[in-house]
Amino acid sequence: MDLATAKEDVRILGEALPYIRRFSGKTIVVKYGGNAMTEKSLQNGFARDVTLLKMVGMNPVVVHGGGPQIGALLKKIGKQSEFFEGMRITDSETMDVVQMVLGGLVNKEIVTLINQHGGKAVGLTGKDADFIRARKLTFSRNLPEMNAPEIIDIGHVGEVEMIQAGVVEMLVQGNFIPVIAPIGVGRDGESYNINADLVAGKLAECLQAEKLVLMTNTPGLLDKEGQVLTGLSASRVAALIAEGTIHGGMLPKIRCALEAVQSGVTSAHIIDGRVENALLLEIFTRQGVGTLIQRRDTEA
Repeated sequence: MDLATAKEDVRILGEALPYIRRFSGKTIVVKYGGNAMTEKSLQNGFARDVTLLKMVGMNPVVVHGGGPQIGALLKKIGKQSEFFEGMRITDSETMDVVQMVLGGLVNKEIVTLINQHGGKAVGLTGKDADFIRARKLTFSRNLPEMNAPEIIDIGHVGEVEMIQAGVVEMLVQGNFIPVIAPIGVGRDGESYNINADLVAGKLAECLQAEKLVLMTNTPGLLDKEGQVLTGLSASRVAALIAEGTIHGGMLPKIRCALEAVQSGVTSAHIIDGRVENALLLEIFTRQGVGTLIQRRDTEA
């Protein structure tokens, strides 16, 4: 290592140190998905980043998706993936595949990678100790020829009714890194597939986390000129939704982030998971790699 490289390493450590001090002991809920889950180098980078957060005194909690992996297995068994308003239509057979992929293959792969990089990860689903209680998610739409709204049933798809976060808190206190598959259980014992962003947001609220981080395949929230918006207050985000700047596929993520900060989470981040070490860059540097949303009404 030459002197210039050594000096750069010292500069980076110096920039990170105030953030390490500030967030020591704080909970960081990370929704892990997109390219970061499917590209080998990014998978290993994420595992290293999460392990480092734990080693410097923070408490990362990981909630993961797995849509592409579910789709691939369904295709392999000859079953076509169907969606309604972005939600996977989930009959009983598809739910079996969802549980196999999310609660088994994907979850254990993430746990193994984190453990290989020096962390102590424990995998679980919301069915463990019934800690994510779900209710069935249904949609309705008005049709001109009908006097009443049409109710659309998309199967075993749920929304969070309640989270009993004690099992997660126990793992965190035991110096473990929880890795959570977004499968909930209904009052009737039925299993439900839940959007991972929604689970991460609700869990961050229950844990009163310092940060909610949503990893995506986009640079963040973009303005009408395609520039990344960041340092936003909750009120500014609400205004951007009202004026139509935030629309389409980004809208559910932004609403999830906004609801989290309005419910006690200090800040929410929508970051580009395609960037190597995106998690560390967002938490430990001033510029970050995505969109920051804060609870306070003055922008950073």
